Amino acid sequence: MQCREHGPTVAAVPWARHGAGHTRDFDDTVAWLAVQCSKTAVTELMRVAWRTVGAIIARVQADIDATIDRLDGLTRIGIDEIAYKRGHRYLTVVVDHDSGRLVWAAVGHDETTLNRFFEALGPERCALISHVSADAAAWIANSVRANCPNVVLCADAFHVVKWATDALDEVRRDSWRRARKPDPNKGRRPIGRPRKDAPPRPRQHHADALKHARYALWKNPENLTDRQTAKLAWIVKTDPRLYRAYLLKEGLRTVFKLRGQAGKDALDRWVAWACRCQIPAFVKLQHMIRRHRREIDAALDSNLSNALIEATNTKIRLLTRIAFGFKNPNALIALAMLALGGNRPALPGRN
Repeated sequence: MQCREHGPTVAAVPWARHGAGHTRDFDDTVAWLAVQCSKTAVTELMRVAWRTVGAIIARVQADIDATIDRLDGLTRIGIDEIAYKRGHRYLTVVVDHDSGRLVWAAVGHDETTLNRFFEALGPERCALISHVSADAAAWIANSVRANCPNVVLCADAFHVVKWATDALDEVRRDSWRRARKPDPNKGRRPIGRPRKDAPPRPRQHHADALKHARYALWKNPENLTDRQTAKLAWIVKTDPRLYRAYLLKEGLRTVFKLRGQAGKDALDRWVAWACRCQIPAFVKLQHMIRRHRREIDAALDSNLSNALIEATNTKIRLLTRIAFGFKNPNALIALAMLALGGNRPALPGRN
């Protein structure tokens, strides 16, 4: 504005944010559309560039953050990382288990990045954190233990069962490699000419069948198709070692179904079974579970998992896909906080 006394002067107006080239109503409309629609729809409808949309989202998000404290009252949180771009570009994400909301996100996935969250939280509120669910990443555990004196770390059940699934797949690949070894009778001259429609050699048939048995072994028994059920029945008869590995995987999954003391007792029996199973992959796995036993027991007692944060990560990926990617991760963080932080912008003039 032109001031008679001071000349050209920047003054605050009630209908626009500082540094904005648009009114508040326009900004709020664009932010609402960005949460609901694709990038192309927003830019075409509002006649602005996508870079402008990112700046508007950041302004609206900053306006909301100035009126609320997202970190207030946190006691049980989940921590994970998510890839937002190719080339190993990651965000660290924190959710509140009690409210189900996204409360913090930042670029990076290391101890230094997570320490910034606890610095923003402050020592007094860090002391109020009672439970943290996470995978077994050392950088998360180190940062949490260094900043939260009263915390109980809870191992995510999905990641623990995934360890067993990876061990099972290692056993399957080993069985497949052994089945592919040269047949000792391969160099002998066959008696008579073999028919063109002759069945494959037994070892070759076994290797081919194991090659396509991955999903029959990975999937939960209640989700198997008829064909996969038949494949599993074939493994029972032809490869007892692989089937024993499958039962070990299912046994560990059952532990997390039981929960509480029943789950811990079942885990004791599972560890003893895996210790004497004579399958190297599962002997190694039981050592890993012994190392993380305290975190696993805490998860069984508290019934906490990373299911909420995995669902949040899925929604962040959906936002990224709808927008056809983000060049600036800060725009993605601002949009994720608007969409998943519990304070979505409302359309102007609507209650």
